[in-house]
Amino acid sequence: MNIHGSGRRYDLRERLIGYAVMVCRVAERLPNTRVGRHVAGQLLRCGTAAAPHHAEAQGAESRKDFVHKMKLGLKELREALVWLEFARELGIGKREEVEEVIVETDQLIRILVSSIATAQRNDRRTS
Repeated sequence: MNIHGSGRRYDLRERLIGYAVMVCRVAERLPNTRVGRHVAGQLLRCGTAAAPHHAEAQGAESRKDFVHKMKLGLKELREALVWLEFARELGIGKREEVEEVIVETDQLIRILVSSIATAQRNDRRTS
């Protein structure tokens, strides 16, 4: 996180990048089996996509464009959550590490849902 003045500043971009790093580490530690490689590949695709979608949303041309791009990131996080839960149920990867990323995924989903709802509410107010 960034230090801003005397306190910490919340930065969703940095948190999403940190999340992508966590996902990469989990994927790298999955077994080199057919299933492990499949889960790792899927997890890498969706688990690293939310940060770029968020970055695109920051340059959105309208509030509707912002919502659309944030929803894409949300969709990817939800998919990542399923792959992480799948890995947990299969018993592949380090259990505590997978659990940690599942918790972070859930928190990020909640943040994006809230951000999207706020943007939609503000869009209705200006329409």
